[in-house]
Amino acid sequence: MIKYLFPFVAAFAILVSCNTIPNKSAENGGTAHKASLPDNTVYGTLDTATFASGCFWCVEAIFESLKGVKEAVSGYSGGHTKNPTYEQVCSHTTGHTETVQVYYDPKVISYQALLEVYFASQDPTQVNGQGPDHGDSYRSVIFYSNETERDLAEAYKKQLDASGKYSAPIAVIIQPLEVFYMAEGYHQDYERNHPENPYVRNVSIPRINRMKAQFPNLLK
Repeated sequence: MIKYLFPFVAAFAILVSCNTIPNKSAENGGTAHKASLPDNTVYGTLDTATFASGCFWCVEAIFESLKGVKEAVSGYSGGHTKNPTYEQVCSHTTGHTETVQVYYDPKVISYQALLEVYFASQDPTQVNGQGPDHGDSYRSVIFYSNETERDLAEAYKKQLDASGKYSAPIAVIIQPLEVFYMAEGYHQDYERNHPENPYVRNVSIPRINRMKAQFPNLLK
């Protein structure tokens, strides 16, 4: 299924379940993962954080707008299918969710700050989806790489649940990171490269702007 806009409804009435893009498998030489992860000679000294909260176009752009974040990479995690393609993930049969891996300088921005942005930039009570995107490939997950990340995530989730800020329990899943598969090259920096896309205009950019209004001191 593909993210799309019905032509006869208002711009805000968006029915989506996967991003509206052409099939690029042939353009990518028949391989899904032609793009590569950041060069370790440049990024090897940075910390990484791995988050999922709906469409990775939005999530990638949210984190790339923060001071101390050198790169955010869109991909897939949390499932059982090896080297999944975008089309497979969109079928909700792989167990993977659209995920973003964040490369950041902990001297500039802390993991705690990333957590705060992560929770505030979504509806953390929505189960198996985010906004107009529904299905387990859009579920919200914090993938932790060590006990410190796990403890910080669990403590902050508990704090938010106890705060009364939300009328429903927080649905964000916290689980260990097992593997991260980088998404196809055409997904990387998609929001930046395709501002004309209807989904980007009507869903991604408003979501990003809501985050920016909440954290002006963290922006680049």
